[in-house]
Amino acid sequence: MNHSSLQTAKAIASWLITLWICYIFLGSLPYKFSAHPDTQHIFGTIGQWMEGIVGTAIGGWFANSGAYVVGGFELITSLVLLSPAVLWLGDKVGIRLISCARGCIHALGGLMAAAVMAGAVFFHVFTPLGIEVLHQGEPDGGSLFYAAVSIFILGLVLFAINGRPLLNFCGNFCAKFCGKFCPKSRPNSRPKSRK
Repeated sequence: MNHSSLQTAKAIASWLITLWICYIFLGSLPYKFSAHPDTQHIFGTIGQWMEGIVGTAIGGWFANSGAYVVGGFELITSLVLLSPAVLWLGDKVGIRLISCARGCIHALGGLMAAAVMAGAVFFHVFTPLGIEVLHQGEPDGGSLFYAAVSIFILGLVLFAINGRPLLNFCGNFCAKFCGKFCPKSRPNSRPKSRK
């Protein structure tokens, strides 16, 4: 496979993963933002468990506000993942919004999705919430858990296939930032050995 074909395959895989993640994240927002009884059950169960671990203040806060925080992060993650389409359209009509590669943005979005789903998987496995959650009064058969696991894994895959531009960007940023505050190292400046 030549370089162009590989880049095309990465882009197609990235967009398929992005669409799945956004489908799940954006589809859950009405539940998280409307205090749906299922959402209250999920975050209430986790909040009660947290009260016994980290105290009533944090547990109560999570039970009451956790859905909004998690939903907000999932919305931001979806916007990040979908932003290359907006940037591409802007470029096509002559509006250059920012100069950032699709891969860099998808790598960042993949890390964001994996991070929030690492929390979801943790709470499903290690708290009374469990693998199967009540959905409209009925067990969901583990569908929320399996969706969280799939997004966690696919977020990491998204980063793995697109991470190089993000790592290069971060490396260049750090080099420029640190260069202002740290003395520049000289490649041939080794301490002299005593003979």
